Amino acid sequence: MAPDAAVWLVILAAVVAANLPFLTQRLFLGLRLAQGKGLALRLLELLVYYLLVGALGLLLERNVGRIAPQGWEFYAVTAALFVTLAFPGFVWRYLLKHRH
Repeated sequence: MAPDAAVWLVILAAVVAANLPFLTQRLFLGLRLAQGKGLALRLLELLVYYLLVGALGLLLERNVGRIAPQGWEFYAVTAALFVTLAFPGFVWRYLLKHRH
């Protein structure tokens, strides 16, 4: 895969994965909970999706060439970006009024 395509794939995966916890009541898109998901479970799910997207990025980086060493700053910035990408899903779930 070309490096440019790999970058866009990771960005697309991050946008989708960041919003998944807020779009469904199922835990990790499969397990239906009797009481639904609260904010704590959604944040845990968001963390797991962040790690999965990071693993995808690492895998694609390894296929393109040598993996660059990263410090804590890299992970702090990418986590903040991932939370920012989750904003539309958060707004849809908690701030918009839904008709039932």
